[in-house]
Amino acid sequence: MLSVREKIAYGLGDTASNIVFQTVMLFLTFFYTDIFGISAAYVGTMFLAVRIMDAVTDPLMGYLADRTNTRWGRYRPYLLWFAFPFAAISVLAFTTPDLSESGKEWYAFATYALLMLAYTAINIPYCALGAALTTNPAERVSVQSYRFVFAMLGGVMVSALTLPLVDFFGQGDKAKGYQLTILAMSIVGAVMFLLCFIGTKERDFSTDDSSGNFKAAAAALWANDQWRVLSTAAIFLLTGLVLKSTLAIYYVKYFLGREDMISVFVTSGVVGNIFGVALAKKLADNMCKVKAYIRLQLIAAALCMAAWFVPADQYVLALVFYIAWNFTINMGTPLLWAKMADTVDYGQFKTGVRTTGLVYSSVIFFIKLGLAIGGALGGWLLAAYGYRPDVVQTEETRAGILLCFTLYPALASIAVAFVMRHYKLNSQRVAEISVSLQQKHSGT
Repeated sequence: MLSVREKIAYGLGDTASNIVFQTVMLFLTFFYTDIFGISAAYVGTMFLAVRIMDAVTDPLMGYLADRTNTRWGRYRPYLLWFAFPFAAISVLAFTTPDLSESGKEWYAFATYALLMLAYTAINIPYCALGAALTTNPAERVSVQSYRFVFAMLGGVMVSALTLPLVDFFGQGDKAKGYQLTILAMSIVGAVMFLLCFIGTKERDFSTDDSSGNFKAAAAALWANDQWRVLSTAAIFLLTGLVLKSTLAIYYVKYFLGREDMISVFVTSGVVGNIFGVALAKKLADNMCKVKAYIRLQLIAAALCMAAWFVPADQYVLALVFYIAWNFTINMGTPLLWAKMADTVDYGQFKTGVRTTGLVYSSVIFFIKLGLAIGGALGGWLLAAYGYRPDVVQTEETRAGILLCFTLYPALASIAVAFVMRHYKLNSQRVAEISVSLQQKHSGT
C-alpha cells in the first residue's frame, strides 16, 4: 500500500502539468486570436502540424525513459531536469513580440512547438512513473484519483486566476498581463515538479525491461491489442473534450452574452472535474471499470446534446449542464489512466516484454493528437462560421459556436463508448494477469 503522502506528492506533478495543459485548452486559442492577432484558421492548422512532430518525439521519449538508469530511477530524473526549462518555454509561448503578421505566425509556431517538446520531455516520464509506483490494480485507481484531483486543482488555479491576474499584472495591457501571469504560474509549477520528484519512489516490477532495440520494442507494443483500443479511444476523447473546452470562452462571451462571467463559468467546470475524479475510485470499487467508463461517456454525450436546447438567456442552466458534463467526463479520467497501467501488464504478459514508457508515450501521443485535432477543429470551425474577434457575431456564427460546444463533442463521446466496447481487460482479467506476473517475478 502506498502512503497518502506519496500519492499526494505524485499528484502535485499533474498540478504542475495542468498549469500548462489547462491553459492551452482554455486560453491559448483565445490568446492567439484576440491578443496576439493571429487568424483562427492559422491557429487550427498550427496545432495540427505540431502533432506531426509528436509522432516521432513521443515514442522516442518513452523508449528513452525506459532505458534511463540513474540512482533516482528511470522516470523521476526528468522531473528534476526539465522543471525549470519547461517553465521558461511556457513564458515564451505567451510572449507577444512586435512582429509582422508572418513573423507572429512563425514565432507562435516555434514557441508552441518548443512548448510541446518540453511537455513531452517531462510529462511522459511523469505518467510512466505512475505504473512504477505499484502493481496493485485497486491502488492504481487510487493513485490516479489522487493524481487527477490535484491535476484539477491546477485547472482551478488556471481557470479562476488567469483572467484576474491578467488584469492585475497588465493594468490594461493584456499582452503583458498574460506574459506575467504565465511566469508566476510556471514558477509555481516548477516547484511542484520538484516536490513530486522528492516525494515519490520508483519500484521496479519488470522481468524484462525490453532491452532490445527500438524495432523490437515497437513490435511488442503493436502486438498489444488492448493498447490499440485505448489509443483509438484517446483520439476521440480528447478531440471532443478540447473542442468543448476551447469553445467555452467563445460560448459564454458570444452566445450567452456574459463576458463578465467567463472566469466563473470555466472555474465551475473545473470544480465539477474535481468532484468527478474524487469519486472515481468509489465507482471502480462497485462496478467494472470498463462498463463504468462506457456508461460515463454515454451520459456525457447526453448532457452535451441537452445543452444544445438551452436558450441564450439561460446562463444558470447552461452552467449547470457544463458542470454536470465536466463531472461525468472526468469521473472516467482516473479509470482511463489506470487502464494504461493494466495495458502495460497485459503487454508484458502477452509478449514477455515490459514497455512502460513506450505504452504511456504512445497513448499520450494519441491524446495529444486528439488535443491537436480538437484545437484545430476549434480554429477551423470558428473561421468557417465567420468568426471575427471582439465584434458582435452574426446569428450564423453564434449558431456555429453553439454546435461546436454541444453536438460535436457529443458525437466524440459516443465514438469513445463504441471503441471501448472492444476493451477486454475487465477487473477479473486484470487480477489474473497481476497474479501471473508476480509469480513469474518471484520465480514461483
